Amino acid sequence: MNKSELVAEVAKNANASKVAVEYILDETFTAITEALKKGDDVRLMGFGTFGVSARAAREGRNLRTGAKIAIPATKAPRFKASKVLKDVLK
Repeated sequence: MNKSELVAEVAKNANASKVAVEYILDETFTAITEALKKGDDVRLMGFGTFGVSARAAREGRNLRTGAKIAIPATKAPRFKASKVLKDVLK
C-alpha cells in the first residue's frame, strides 16, 4: 500500500475528504520526524514505537579492492511493533 492508497482507505473509513486526510497524515509524519530529530521516541499505544538507534563508527572493507575503509557513525530510524500489533498479525 502506498501513500495515496492509504489516504483513500482512511478517507473512506472515516467518511472524510482525501484532502483533509492527506493533510493530517502529512502533519503526523512531520511531527514524528521532528520528535525523532530531537532524540525523542514516539509511542503509539496499540501500534508501536518509533525511535532512533545510534550506529557506532566501524571499519569496513571495499569488496572490490579489499582496502580498509572507515564507516562513520550514523543514526537510523527504527520501529518496534507493539504486542497488540504483533498479535493481530499472527
